Amino acid sequence: MANFPAWAIEKAVVVPYQEHWAERASAEQARLVELLSPWLAEGVEHVGSTAVPGLAAKPIVDLMASVRDHTDRAVHAPLIEDGWHLVPPELDERPWRRLFVRPDAAGLHRIAHLHLVSPGHRRWQAQIAFRDALRADAGLAREYAELKRRLSADHGADREAYTAGKSAFVVRVLRTCPGGYMPDELN
Repeated sequence: MANFPAWAIEKAVVVPYQEHWAERASAEQARLVELLSPWLAEGVEHVGSTAVPGLAAKPIVDLMASVRDHTDRAVHAPLIEDGWHLVPPELDERPWRRLFVRPDAAGLHRIAHLHLVSPGHRRWQAQIAFRDALRADAGLAREYAELKRRLSADHGADREAYTAGKSAFVVRVLRTCPGGYMPDELN
């Protein structure tokens, strides 16, 4: 068995919304704009559950940056130097992005994720549309929070199962958003 860092195998735990997530995201966004400015296309967005005020979430700020080529190792270098860890693409298995993780100072917990996406990919618009739908509908956000709590209790030790368990909900919401996203367009 591979020797993974503690943050790579920590349980997915959903906690009540915390005001400081927005501040952490804002600070990370500013830093990422600075680091990635030569490659940025559509900017850096705070996405995911921590971007929805009041929504329970894993205490990990999700950010998404649109860069000219998400596979370009020149883009990855300043992130790695700044303390971000690249999740190997063969482990992530999502060719539309490169995923980076920022662990806490002790290296035990994830505090931020960064999804690098190439411009024009439907996932960029879908992530923002999903976030905005949850921001606009408190009932939808509550439903999502309850689903995430159940999945955390049932599959918290298996992050892939936790994520897969949210898929039907995400697809249902995205189908109602402007653009009418279809699941096959998001891979």
